[in-house]
Amino acid sequence: MRVEAYFADVRKTIELSPIVSLSNVSYEKRGTYEGIIRGRVQFVDNTVLEWREYVDVETNVDRLMYVYQYMTASMGLIFRYDNTGHHKKSGLPTYPHHKHLGHTGSVVPSDPMDLKNVLQEIQSIVELPS
Repeated sequence: MRVEAYFADVRKTIELSPIVSLSNVSYEKRGTYEGIIRGRVQFVDNTVLEWREYVDVETNVDRLMYVYQYMTASMGLIFRYDNTGHHKKSGLPTYPHHKHLGHTGSVVPSDPMDLKNVLQEIQSIVELPS
């Protein structure tokens, strides 16, 4: 897959989400198969997701770096998934993949994450207006 096809998949994922009210996403091609995505999505309840990914899609979609930070309307952390290596000594079985929980401040194991799964989790939290 070429990186432009991955960028198109990301755009489609955002467009199909029933809870997204506004989005601002930038795409930076770093070669045929590599790219950086930075985005901010506002949801119908005014919560916000800010994220970035550095991907290599030559054979599989490999997220070399990712951060998905979900916040309240006043920018308080609800949760954040990332694969930054800052918890190397923590003994997390899923290192470097982990999740920060805003309400407790704790860090817990996490499977590798992607935008589609994060949006599904947020959709289970956000109530659609009636």
